[in-house]
Amino acid sequence: MPAETTIDPATAFAGIPRSPGSAKSDPILVAEHINRHFGGLTAVDVEHLQVQRGVITALIGPNGAGKTTFFNVLTGFDRPDSGEWRFDGQSLKGMPAYRVARSGMVRTFQLTKALAKLTVLENMRLGATQQRGERLVNAMFRPRWRQQEKEITERAYGLLERFQLAGMANEFAGSLSGGQRKLLEMARALMVQPKLVMLDEPMAGVNPALKQSLLGHVRSLPDDGMTVLFVEHDMDVVRDISDWVVVMAEGRIISEGPPTSVMGDQRVIDAYLGAHHDAPLTVEEEEQVLREAEQIEAVRAEETRE
Repeated sequence: MPAETTIDPATAFAGIPRSPGSAKSDPILVAEHINRHFGGLTAVDVEHLQVQRGVITALIGPNGAGKTTFFNVLTGFDRPDSGEWRFDGQSLKGMPAYRVARSGMVRTFQLTKALAKLTVLENMRLGATQQRGERLVNAMFRPRWRQQEKEITERAYGLLERFQLAGMANEFAGSLSGGQRKLLEMARALMVQPKLVMLDEPMAGVNPALKQSLLGHVRSLPDDGMTVLFVEHDMDVVRDISDWVVVMAEGRIISEGPPTSVMGDQRVIDAYLGAHHDAPLTVEEEEQVLREAEQIEAVRAEETRE
């Protein structure tokens, strides 16, 4: 694990402006001018973002805001049309996903990627990097990698104990429940001994009992010297565990700040519910809505006759 350097969020964010792209005191990740287009659709248009080291940052926004696409770009699973981003001072532009992970920035997926036909322990072992036995020449000489394999196995068992999966170490990963697979994926990510852990909707599809377990594990990561950036739709989870919140809408970052201030930001409310959602309609707007409804009904009636 990385060296334990617990950071006080209140101190880290003291004096930081509550505005999109605000500069942080010690950013571990910096992204600038990231653009990703799919045909005529702009999925990501991030002018500037800094992620503070040693804290938990939530990335939220309505469906289609570009959060997962942004994750994919940063972690090498997709390539942007333009932009630069640096992790711990190192440029990641053009770097393949496996090298991004080796650099210390790992991610999980909304849909878990456990290898179903391998055991839980084998899945964990695969998460370790720089294994000597993976090289063809070394593979033929067990003494060259036996000690490292033992150390990797011990680390894997330690993480499985921590995530309450040790009793299933020899079970096939495909036999795990959805929530257990989420736990396995997070535990496997930690085999890399990362500096930054990126979680894409870690609580999606998890039952309430396992959700509390997952929340506890996420909260503990900064205590082990790690930084967390996670995508989440459950606002109760965001309020509960995040130190800072970044809000995306239509590919752009529209707001940043502590959970309490962001939840009351009018820009955020408009992004989730629609601008002017609480304003009464004018007479002209009411008439336009009625005309559109009549046109839709006319089209449906025509389709029915056909």
